[in-house]
Amino acid sequence: MADVVSFRKEESNGPLLRELDGPVLRLTLNNPPANVLSIALMEALLAALEEAAVSKEIKVVVIAATGKLFSAGHDLKEMTAHRADADGGRAFFERTIRLAAEVMLTITRLPQAVIAEVDGLATAAGCQLVASCDLAICTDTSTFCTPGVNIGLFCSTPMVALTRAAHRKQAMEMLLTGETIDAGTAKEFGLVNRIVPRQYLRQVIDKYASIIASKSPQALKIGKEAFYRQTEMPLADAYDFAVGVMVENMLARDAEEGIGAFLGKRMPEWKEE
Repeated sequence: MADVVSFRKEESNGPLLRELDGPVLRLTLNNPPANVLSIALMEALLAALEEAAVSKEIKVVVIAATGKLFSAGHDLKEMTAHRADADGGRAFFERTIRLAAEVMLTITRLPQAVIAEVDGLATAAGCQLVASCDLAICTDTSTFCTPGVNIGLFCSTPMVALTRAAHRKQAMEMLLTGETIDAGTAKEFGLVNRIVPRQYLRQVIDKYASIIASKSPQALKIGKEAFYRQTEMPLADAYDFAVGVMVENMLARDAEEGIGAFLGKRMPEWKEE
């Protein structure tokens, strides 16, 4: 049975739960009722991701959540409380938003694949978290929005992840209107990969994680890094960059082993880095 614990032993019901099941690390947002991204939760999530990044055992990371909401985004009560600070809250606002950006960048730069397991509402920075993951699978009752414009606060940082996950005009539609979209629309927009009934969500996530975990960790690390780098390049530059990556990958031990196994009709034996 999988071991479910908080990263801090003294916080058995802390803001982030950790479940390690073989090569799959499940990180569960546990900040009820809305799983807001408080400083404490983001710091715990960042620490967990950084620990996973250097692990040789962890092959896939899943980000899930407890309760009926995936995440309602930043903790607005926590942020508003700092308006009484001498600087009107500027330092705390910057700390909060930069910490969120660091979490999102860490997900993108993580050598392992990261899958968002979404059941419920993902809004503002919560939607940003979904968009930042490599894959996103949600239930058929999940909803998504970037509603900052409704409260006079354009979702500028969620916009960065959203515009790289969803189609451009659809992303702008979400940002300009602040309206909530359903799971089907989110898939149409490109925000999620799959929609499944709630009772099958964990099963489908586990299947995806198992398939990915069976691949060469070396190839996945090389490929994920290359994927995000080339998306920011002009077409010719992207091909030039990808040629170099492919050549180096061909020279790697796992590529030699994988091709040899394919030609020899046997299962490959991946080398742990």
